[in-house]
Formats: sequence, structure tokens, C-alpha cells
Amino acid sequence: MRLGERIREIEEDDRLDPAASRMRALAERLPAGPVRDILHGVQLGHPLHPIMVHLPLGSWLAAVLLDTLPGDHRRSARALVNVGLLASLPAAVSGLADWSSQHERQQRVGVAHAVANGTGALLFGASSAARAFGRQGWGRTLALAGMGAVGLGGALGGHIAYYRAGGANSADYLLDRVPEGWHDLGRLEDFPEGDLGSAHIEGVPVVVTRTGGSVAVFLDVCPHMGAPLTDGELVDGCVRCPWHGSEFRADGGTVAHGPATASLESLDTSVVEGRLKARLPQPDAESGTGT
Repeated sequence: MRLGERIREIEEDDRLDPAASRMRALAERLPAGPVRDILHGVQLGHPLHPIMVHLPLGSWLAAVLLDTLPGDHRRSARALVNVGLLASLPAAVSGLADWSSQHERQQRVGVAHAVANGTGALLFGASSAARAFGRQGWGRTLALAGMGAVGLGGALGGHIAYYRAGGANSADYLLDRVPEGWHDLGRLEDFPEGDLGSAHIEGVPVVVTRTGGSVAVFLDVCPHMGAPLTDGELVDGCVRCPWHGSEFRADGGTVAHGPATASLESLDTSVVEGRLKARLPQPDAESGTGT
């Protein structure tokens, strides 16, 4: 059986649920608002966690490689181990923030991911202590074991990110399903003012907002986890996702608050003889309400 299929078995293992519940309680202590948005990576436009793991993994891998080279690299190897330990803390916090807004199948794998990485961090911590007391052989052995643990953790994280699309833009594929040209969505007056309206373009769902005399059309899928946005609400000029509370500005679709990091896919709009039309964004065209 392939590794990916074995990892799928973790998704169905309800024995992990008590640990997941404790992790959710921990995640709830993370500050809401700007701090949590930073942890999600809202300002970057994509998740922060995959970037944050580069430093601890790179430092630990470099330490393990130094241990195999001839010459005296003891101080450098221990320094790299310690850098990895320090960098692993913010990486873990950003991962916890993302994990808390995922589905159950992803969260169960996330528990195993956290256990593997936590074990790896403990082994590298023990490696650093052994090196400090002159037990270089133990230090190298523990670091090698730690590298194996975080390698397994990386495989589990890759399953969440790529197999289950945790952190990927869940709406991107819909752009390829929208035919070229203008599409009639219906009479403008049929879409509610100050609320969310729905329509379709050749079977592709879109959400319509009318606020303050302006109109906007977005693909009706939250980029975070694929929720139907028309089941959400329009709050303070923002489209709020019904699943995890992501908020997108109605005047362009940019992210106001996470956990989503990608903006809504916005379409060009035009109003002709009272009827709302929309099309895929054109590079040299300005979107907005026209006549």
C-alpha cells in the first residue's frame, strides 16, 4: 500500500479526536484580528506556515550534514540545532492557526503531523543538550532520529497541503470553467441591495453584491475551503464566509480577515438596459458598473 493511502487511514481514525479537541482549545487562545491574520498569511496572499518551516528544517538538515563531514564542526552543528529549535516555535504557532480552520479529515492528519514534528523537536532538543555536555556521539544520533521524525511530519503536512488542498485556493479552478465573453445574469433590480444574490454562468455559480449603488460579481466559492458564499452574509461592506468566517471586501474581493489568504475571484461587470452582465477579467479593461 502506498504511503498516501496509509495516511488516508489516519483521516478516519476517531481515536485522534480527543487530541484534536485539546489542540482546538489551544488554538482558541490565539489572539483574533490582526495577529491571527498574520499567522494565517493574509498579508502574503498565501499561507505563512509553509514558509516558516523552511528555517527549522533547513537548520536541522544542515546540522545533520555537518555531523557527517570530516573536521571539527561541533560548535556550528549545535548552533544550527538551536536555531532550528527557536524557529520551530513560530512555525508551530502558524500551523496551529491554519489547522484550527480545517475540516475534520485534515485535522486528524494534522494531529499526527504535530506529534511527529513535536517528537522531532524534542529529539533535537535532547541532541543540543547532549552536545552541551560533550556527548557528541549521542548528539549526532539524536539529531539523525529527529530528522527522521520531522521528515515523517513533512510527509503528513504534504498530504494536508496537496492531497487535501489545505491552504490552496479552492476557487481557482472555476476560472477555467467560465466561457469567454459577456454573460447575462438577470435584471439588476432582482439582486438585493445590501445583501448577497446568486446567479450562474454556464453552470458556474457566482455571488452578486449591491452596495451603495455599485455592483460586484465574484465566483461563489470561498478560496479557503470552498464554502458557498451565498450562504454567508454581507457585513460592514464585506462578504463573510459561512464556514470559517473569512471576510472579503465587496469593493474588490480582497481579504479583510482570514483564515482565507487568497482574494475572491472577481469578474468584470456591466449594466446594459437594466440587466447585469459579467465576464472574465480582461487585462486591459476596467471592471465596474457601466451602461
